[in-house]
Amino acid sequence: MISGIENTNAASMGGTMPLSRSQSDELRESFLLLLTTQLQNQDPLNPLENAEMTSQIAQINTVSGIEQLNETLQMITGQIDANQALQASALVGKGVLVAGDRVLLEQDEDGVAYTTPFGIELQAPAENVCVTITGADGAVISQFDTGPVEAGVTSFRWDGLNTEGDVAASGAYTVSLEAVDADEEVITGESLQYAEVLGVTPQDENGQVSLDLGAIYGQMGLDAIRQIL
Repeated sequence: MISGIENTNAASMGGTMPLSRSQSDELRESFLLLLTTQLQNQDPLNPLENAEMTSQIAQINTVSGIEQLNETLQMITGQIDANQALQASALVGKGVLVAGDRVLLEQDEDGVAYTTPFGIELQAPAENVCVTITGADGAVISQFDTGPVEAGVTSFRWDGLNTEGDVAASGAYTVSLEAVDADEEVITGESLQYAEVLGVTPQDENGQVSLDLGAIYGQMGLDAIRQIL
C-alpha cells in the first residue's frame, strides 16, 4: 500500500494523469484501514515507531494535497481561458496586422483610392525600407522608400498610385519590403498584412482562443497578431 502511495505521488509530481477524487478517497480509506490494522496487530515488543507512522501519514497527506492543487490549477486555468476570450472579444471589428504580403485597393466612383495598411516587423532599426507593390502578373505597380524605421512593428500605407502617378485599378496586390542599415546591409524583417477581426472562437481544437479573420485569412491565434490598428 505504501509503495502504491509513493508511486502515485511520484506520478502526480511528474506531470502524468492526476488521481480522480474517487481514486484518492479509496486510497485514503485503504491507507487508514491498513494503518489501523497494523497498529492493532503490532508486536508489543517491537511497536511501530513514531517516525515510521508519521512518514506514512505524511505520504497520504501529500497525495491529498496534490489532488487539491490539481483542482485549484484547473479552476485557475478555466478562469484564464475565460478572461482571454473576453479580452479577445474586444478585437471584433478592429483591424490588425498579421504575417502576410497582401494589400487591397478599392477605387470609389470619384476615382479616389482606398488601400489597406501593411507593415514590417524588424529585428533591428533600419536606415531605410524599400517598398515594392506588384500586380498579379508580377509587374511593378509602385515603388517608394519609407526612410528610417525603428526596430519592432511599423505600419505603412500605399497611396494607391502607380509609377506614373495614376490611381491603380481596384484589386489585390503583393507588397515586398527590403530593409537596410546605414551600411546598406539587409536587415531581417517580416512583412505584415491587414485583416479585420470578424469574430472570436473561445477555444479551438488545441484549447486556445482563436480569431476569425474572414474567408481569406481564416482562423488565427492571438499570438499571430503583430499590431492592432
